[in-house]
Amino acid sequence: MQKLVVIGAGMASGRMLEHLLDAAPDAFEITVFNAEPRGNYNRIMLSPVLSGEKSYAEIVTHDDAWYAANKVTCRFGEKVLSVDPSRKVVVGEKGEVAYDKLVFGTGSSAFIIPCPGHDLPGVVAFRDLEDTTAMVEAAGKPGSKAVVIGGGLLGLEAAAALRLRGMEVTVLHIASHLMERQLDPAAGYLLKKDLEKRGITVLLEASTREIIGNGRAEQVNLADGTELPCDIVVMAVGIRPAVTLAQDSGIPCGRAIKVDAQMRTETPDVFAVGECVEYNGNLFGLVAPLYDQARVLAKTLVGEPETFAMRELSTKLKVTGCDLFSAGDFADAPGREDIVYRDPARGIYKRLVIENDRLIGAVMYGDTADGNWFFGLIKEGGDISEMRETLIFGPSYQGGASADPLSAVAALPPDAEICGCNGVCKGDIVKAIEAGASDLGAIRATTKASASCGTCTGLVEQVLSVTLGDDFVIPAAQPVCGCTDLTHEDVRRLIKTAELKSQEAVWQELGWKTRNGCHVCRPAVNYYLLADWPLDYRDDPQSRFVNERNHANIQKDGTYSVMPRMWGGMTTPEELIAIAEAAKKYDAVVKVTGGQRIDLLGVKKEDLPAIWYDLNEAGMVSGHAYTKGLRTVKTCVGSDWCRFGTQDSTGLGIRLEKKLWGSWTPHKVKLAVSGCPRNCAEATCKDVGIICVDSGYQVGVAGAAGMDVKETERLVDVRTEDEAIEWTTAFIQLYRETARYLDRPYKWVAKVGLDWVKEVLADDAERKALVDRFDVSQSVYQVDPWAERAVPDAARRFQPLADLTVEAAE
Repeated sequence: MQKLVVIGAGMASGRMLEHLLDAAPDAFEITVFNAEPRGNYNRIMLSPVLSGEKSYAEIVTHDDAWYAANKVTCRFGEKVLSVDPSRKVVVGEKGEVAYDKLVFGTGSSAFIIPCPGHDLPGVVAFRDLEDTTAMVEAAGKPGSKAVVIGGGLLGLEAAAALRLRGMEVTVLHIASHLMERQLDPAAGYLLKKDLEKRGITVLLEASTREIIGNGRAEQVNLADGTELPCDIVVMAVGIRPAVTLAQDSGIPCGRAIKVDAQMRTETPDVFAVGECVEYNGNLFGLVAPLYDQARVLAKTLVGEPETFAMRELSTKLKVTGCDLFSAGDFADAPGREDIVYRDPARGIYKRLVIENDRLIGAVMYGDTADGNWFFGLIKEGGDISEMRETLIFGPSYQGGASADPLSAVAALPPDAEICGCNGVCKGDIVKAIEAGASDLGAIRATTKASASCGTCTGLVEQVLSVTLGDDFVIPAAQPVCGCTDLTHEDVRRLIKTAELKSQEAVWQELGWKTRNGCHVCRPAVNYYLLADWPLDYRDDPQSRFVNERNHANIQKDGTYSVMPRMWGGMTTPEELIAIAEAAKKYDAVVKVTGGQRIDLLGVKKEDLPAIWYDLNEAGMVSGHAYTKGLRTVKTCVGSDWCRFGTQDSTGLGIRLEKKLWGSWTPHKVKLAVSGCPRNCAEATCKDVGIICVDSGYQVGVAGAAGMDVKETERLVDVRTEDEAIEWTTAFIQLYRETARYLDRPYKWVAKVGLDWVKEVLADDAERKALVDRFDVSQSVYQVDPWAERAVPDAARRFQPLADLTVEAAE
């Protein structure tokens, strides 16, 4: 068995080992050195670790068990001091290892501007877990400030993540616009504008003169005299191939380690892969060519040589919720012409670069849906003169075969990226379809395509249609019910734009086929009217489900359950006595629920007004356990009692519940507040879940724990209770105003995209307006329904109302 030594446990060498072990699991005795005290992890995902959206454990690619299962000897945390090709040994800090084949996977190192103070503690790069940990620690200090030097992708990811952690962030960029390698000036301007909306200060053409501080970085001074106080400085100005070890060992290098098309160096039995590689004068930083190199090198090592080939690359990115796409060459040059489309109101910019009737470059911002199609034209290099007039509008506007957008999807190569959030290409989706996935839900479950922001849903459906042919029909928008041909979205839009403020107006103006609607459409229309016109429309009890009409949950034996509200799960001895007395008086079964409430089961319908009266006399209100609205806010004991608690989670939960209770929503809404990341209140599977941390509050949304189980997605990190309440209220109101009736928040977010939700709520003025509109609605509807009928003699008046039900399944 040959001995293979790999220097570096990065993404490229890790992928090479995967291919090698798949092809020839017993061909080599493998030893891996890594200067970091750990194995392979996904460095691309350090940004969500920095922002707190992921943990380090979630981005580990190869854990200890993987290395052990594949019999890989790990020399992690040990630097390689030298390589002796003549003796074929690698000299580590803890001794020599002989090799038959040697792979350099040393990657790259961050370039640090050699300005005065660059070596002060508190000046970090953004390359590894240690850098990320240092930034997280800095962000934990109240009122902390960060200066990020570098307005490329990595710098902006760091800036966005630190801003999410609540830091005051300033980005310094030497060029005249951001991401100048991927974007032209117009798109760079739009990106800067969006970043500034998110509270990030951007200074262009900013030259760093020095970093100063007393034993630690405390201020960045610019050449123009600007002084920027800071707690941490992040250098993200570029990378350089890490080739010192190779050079010192006599391995021929140029700007990096020179290799041929099989990843061989000029030194026998020595190979290289990844960012430390130079091939035909080219260096590599994007992951796609690195993975190509990994596949080629694995083939070379097992004696099945394959040729590494340069290929056209595109960049499709999401930077703090901003859609970016660029491909090809978009630099200005003689003989080139531009086609430009702008929609300032929507923040959309598209630019195509044409030379000799060929599309050679594309830059898109704000709307990147047609990016794959344009990228295909760039790679094909064909004559586009016949579609020249309509090219900017994408495939659906082209004449001939291209008029059908499915033809463009069919022409995409297997490696064309479909889902940018989860890195899913067309080939992955086709394989899933061939394995039996025949609808969108199955594709999401199998590949995760369209399961995150949802913007690629249409494209995924088109791949399904192309692959399955007549066996797949893209689902058509369904009408509300048989009374109308209009969809829920149509009805919501028309109620608002036509100022329809009564059910009668809806039936008349929208051409309803029935006189008064039916049990399906009446509850939906009733909700849309009260959500859009709370001051003009009065809720219609006849258009509600039986539980909402009776303000209690009907059980299978015809009795009801009654749940008084316990604010944040807190109660008093007096309330418990009242509950116990009511349970005895009305012969109810007592059950503690998962939502930190006490449920009184088995109450007869005719006893409901009386039990309400008794509980109301004790100061208790309805827990709304039956409603399409706020159910409960679950809390842990928080910092008042728990030794791990970081904030007063109970107090915040009570404040949230008292603000939000009584609000009607498209479906039930459940909240939770956990006092620390141990998450005792299970906040990560709620419609809105807040995790208290040392630096403030992490607000997550769109979780689920019913028939569908889904973890929340991070909405925002804030420092104060007031901010947490404001963002939560604005989110609930945005859901109220735009969601389809009976869609839970996680289904609504999947349709509209979390990026859109974040974009709306990040606008301070819009967020405040949403809260104001919520407060207006609460001024009308935040009334205890029990109190309205909680009088001893109300049973007779209540009886006929209880008999009138909306016959529909919830």
